[in-house]
Amino acid sequence: MQFHHHGYVSGEPRVLPAAGTGIDRPAELPDEVDVLIVGTGPAGMITAAQLSRFPHVTTRIVERRGGRLEVGQADGIQARSVETFQAFGFANRIVEEAYRITTMSFWKPDPADPKRIARSSRVPDDPTGISEFPHLIVNQARVQDYFAEYMAHSPSRMTPDFGLEFQSLTMTEGDEYPVTVTLRHTTGPRTGEDRVVRARYVVGCDGARSAVRESIGRQLVGDQALHAWGVMDVLAVTDFPDIRTKCAIQSHDGGNILLIPREGGALFRMYVDLGEVSEDDHGTVRKTTIGQIIARANAIMRPYTVEVKNVAWHSVYEVGHRLTDKFDDVPAGDTRPPRVFITGDACHTHSAKAGQGMNVSMQDGFNIGWKLGHVLDGRGPASLLATYSAERQLIAKNLIDFDKEWSTLMATRPEDLADPAELEEFYVKTFEFPSGFMTCYQPSVLIASPQHQELATGFPIGKRFKSAPVRRVCDANLVHLGHHAQADGRWRIYVFGPAAPVADFAGWLGSAEDSPVVAHTPKNLDVDAWFDVKVVYPRPYEDIDLGEVPEVFLPRTGPFSLIDYEKVYAADPADDIFAARGISPEGAVVLVRPDQYVAHVLPLTATAELAAFFAPIFSAG
Repeated sequence: MQFHHHGYVSGEPRVLPAAGTGIDRPAELPDEVDVLIVGTGPAGMITAAQLSRFPHVTTRIVERRGGRLEVGQADGIQARSVETFQAFGFANRIVEEAYRITTMSFWKPDPADPKRIARSSRVPDDPTGISEFPHLIVNQARVQDYFAEYMAHSPSRMTPDFGLEFQSLTMTEGDEYPVTVTLRHTTGPRTGEDRVVRARYVVGCDGARSAVRESIGRQLVGDQALHAWGVMDVLAVTDFPDIRTKCAIQSHDGGNILLIPREGGALFRMYVDLGEVSEDDHGTVRKTTIGQIIARANAIMRPYTVEVKNVAWHSVYEVGHRLTDKFDDVPAGDTRPPRVFITGDACHTHSAKAGQGMNVSMQDGFNIGWKLGHVLDGRGPASLLATYSAERQLIAKNLIDFDKEWSTLMATRPEDLADPAELEEFYVKTFEFPSGFMTCYQPSVLIASPQHQELATGFPIGKRFKSAPVRRVCDANLVHLGHHAQADGRWRIYVFGPAAPVADFAGWLGSAEDSPVVAHTPKNLDVDAWFDVKVVYPRPYEDIDLGEVPEVFLPRTGPFSLIDYEKVYAADPADDIFAARGISPEGAVVLVRPDQYVAHVLPLTATAELAAFFAPIFSAG
């Protein structure tokens, strides 16, 4: 963490100085806003949190509830999401309070007595060490609390506007604020009154029954839900030995349970198979009582019993796999920039058992958040916003295809599987997908073709930047290279290589007219305001003299023009990043988007190509 560079800070360094809209921020929702976010679920909160770092963009987030969420339905936090939390400054804090999944047990009918279940295998949750962060279980409400704290401490001092429910919107293209939104007060003395707000952009994060989605004519299309599950968060006494281990339990009669321990050491969640639902059920299965769910769980778990002492939350749902054809308001074939976007359950729904809903929704919000920030902050053209639907709709489709296979296997009787070990083999074989690391954005204005991928094979273009340990030269500390990157809207330019070619590249990057740092950074801002430039040398840190490091890697920032020493790194001989990430001895330049995805890999000599890549992204005209 860096602070004091604008003067001595004696208080909490996570509270950034107020700026822009954060200075004397009005408590009342303004009549006109740049971005109106509807819904304070995970997708809405991360969108707002990202935009809170753009203090000159007026962003407000509305929620029909009267206050914060107390009990959330989602609980699985994949490692990719924890990497994202690192950018928002609370990864370590949430890891401390969460339940950590390190293994999964599979229980099946005992061959000696099929009416009883027996443990068949245990498998590691992350067999290859795909991330330095763990797979967690923690209440969705806590995730939203952390984002709310981040927003409140940001320069814009953003807080949700509770007690306002979205009703409708209309478009008047050509107006400065073309989206007119009608909201309705749901709490307080103005309950029932309508409130009209005009916005440049609207982001619908209002769930599977999204009114924002309906207002732009989008529909969730897909398979009808014909299988029901009861889910409960409970405190209980049980003789089941794996009660504090994630388990997939398959019984002899086809009834299944997915058991997930919760944070705190006592609470656990069970997804209990309620069986097939007839097409003429008309929602009757949703009337299944908590007592019936508990009884069904005990029947599946014979010879073990679960004596429930307290029910924190329970629900019944039917598995459905549905998706919208686009995630914005622009009709197919139309080339105008979008004005309204939908995220999360508003545009894709699936089962909860793969732990993907909250995770994928947050990546939706991270994706659209920085793009809106760039456009409204004057950094890039409105055409960038079309990439949101193009990128995220494909990811959601891949998720639904995966979840269909996983949820089908979970609901299949063991004796009906072609291989008795098929479920656990599928879990191990596909762990990278639910962990969040199979996302790979296709070439676009924001993602280059893999022409030079061989220069850094461990940083696949289109996939998330996989951090690795390096030595910080100024203080010899071993740190993770990616952990220094905040959700501040900046692009990252990582320069790897020997001193001589790096010096030549740095000379161009710091002074040439077509360098993105020179060409696109406003003259009234710090030199690293829009681009965070770092260098990693292949030599041990002891061999590097900071006095010989090019100035572009030691920028002078802030009102006192102080030198930032935390941009110069060396490979650690014990865990060499060049070997671990397949970086060429000749060096490479790796460009990373504000949402942590690798956008390009280039040789140190490809300055013209690098300049050409950034030109359309930072051309606001």
